[in-house]
Amino acid sequence: MDIDPATAAALGFPKLKYAFVERERRWLCDHIPMDRVRSAEAITDLYVTGTRLRLRDARPLDGGEPKRRLGRKADVDAQTRLITSIYLAPEEFALLADLPGRTLKKVRHYLEPVDGVEMSIDRFEGALEGLIMAEAEFETAGALAAFQAPPFCLRDVTADPRYGGGVLVTNGLPD
Repeated sequence: MDIDPATAAALGFPKLKYAFVERERRWLCDHIPMDRVRSAEAITDLYVTGTRLRLRDARPLDGGEPKRRLGRKADVDAQTRLITSIYLAPEEFALLADLPGRTLKKVRHYLEPVDGVEMSIDRFEGALEGLIMAEAEFETAGALAAFQAPPFCLRDVTADPRYGGGVLVTNGLPD
């Protein structure tokens, strides 16, 4: 892990060993390359008011078991964040689902690896209808920097804070 413990503590993660480092890039897309999709799930996220908490219900479109979890994120920089997650039983999820917050809905399409990199593409619903955004996660900062986006990725929005889930659910589609 290459995150300074003092930075992690300042972001509310006093024990870095319990946090996962996510290195991610995001792009706007105009379509989903359906020939590359290996699975998909309907996601409903509740961004809990006044916190960094997100309650997620992810339901596989093939009818598999839903995954429900409570997560907490904090950005170290535009491409790197710390995350913790707790997977929840249905009754635990139901209890937390009444927390105040804003809801974001999307369908996530998981792609076959692109040059060895796991990618997904989200098609947003509701007030964000029309937004299609790809993301890729990387093990190292070097792999993140070296990755060449595939042709279906139109514009890199990784460093644009308007395209983060918590901002999108609050502010809507960027101009």
